[in-house]
Amino acid sequence: MLPLYVTSGEPAGIGPDVCLSLAERLDERPVVVLIDKTLLQQRAEILNQKIVFTDFVGQTHASAQGELYVEHVPLAEHVVSGQLNAHNATYVLEQLRRSADYALSGLSVGVATAPVQKSVINEAGIHFSGHTEYYQEFAGVDRVVMMLATKSLRVALATTHLPLRDVPDAITKQRLHQVIDILIHDLKTKFKIDHPRILVCGLNPHAGEDGYLGREEIEVINPVLESYRAQGIQMSLSLPADTLFTPENLKDADAVLAMYHDQGLPVLKSQGFGEAINITLGLPFIRTSVDHGTALSLAGSGLAKSSSLHVAVDLALDLARH
Repeated sequence: MLPLYVTSGEPAGIGPDVCLSLAERLDERPVVVLIDKTLLQQRAEILNQKIVFTDFVGQTHASAQGELYVEHVPLAEHVVSGQLNAHNATYVLEQLRRSADYALSGLSVGVATAPVQKSVINEAGIHFSGHTEYYQEFAGVDRVVMMLATKSLRVALATTHLPLRDVPDAITKQRLHQVIDILIHDLKTKFKIDHPRILVCGLNPHAGEDGYLGREEIEVINPVLESYRAQGIQMSLSLPADTLFTPENLKDADAVLAMYHDQGLPVLKSQGFGEAINITLGLPFIRTSVDHGTALSLAGSGLAKSSSLHVAVDLALDLARH
């Protein structure tokens, strides 16, 4: 059984804390944490957790309860919980590099990721937009799609980490075709939804209100959506985002396509923060992630919640079965 790798993320944050909770699990395949082993042992001692750490050397069976498979990634400098250190930026990126390399090389089924601190990586002089963009570049694919999900709602994004003033120019017919093609493909292949039903947010208030509040819906978005509807795809035209997310509209939807980050994700996270996860669509391997940040103030406190990481691991393992 090929392993699933878990990156522990920013060492000064709650990534190591929540990764410790994976020792509670009994999974059908190995789940391996990429981390500095000494850091993990120190965090376990702080949190008074008795866990057996086992070096992963290709075992094909899952770890026992109370045991955690670890692959050592050496830190550059000692970590103080809650205190960022730009010298450890390369350590964080090495976790991502290994996880992507193993997945692309057929040595794993994929990766689930704990949070990173983008600011400290950029402070180290390394341009870094986020996990999603990193894995896209590493895999050499033209486009990926960020989708967040709870048990009852999936929201994909047409644009991700862009300043709001840049969003309208980024929403082109070409981008929308790429995003929607990936969304439909992965809903069918990874989630086994044969005939996905997709609702689409307009960009402007009231979806442009027939051009009075913007013409992007008329000139860009709806013509693309019409082309899919003509192929028999169950897809709405652009809908006002302020009323799209009502229970009546969502009850038959398999996914929502939002035009930008803060259009769809606040709704999703308000429904299930701590239980939501991030899935990168369009990659040639499985990648899921937690829905929260590094929570530096909670590192080593015992107050960090690990539920999102467990949901991310659950989904990654479930997708691997497909």
